Amino acid sequence: MSNVINLRQARKAKARDDRARVAEGNRAKFGWTKAERIADAKDQAQQDALLDGAYREGRRLDDL
Repeated sequence: MSNVINLRQARKAKARDDRARVAEGNRAKFGWTKAERIADAKDQAQQDALLDGAYREGRRLDDL
């Protein structure tokens, strides 16, 4: 004897699985890990500090 399935539930489950598969691909394609974000923020802060240290004395805020 075969099992009776609810087609509406099966359709929703398939759609949910499809969305999850697409989301996983997008996370791999576009996402950064937390460690990557922290490392990038640290590098950006170092670059900003180096640039700020290269300015001459008497720099005005109007020049920014």
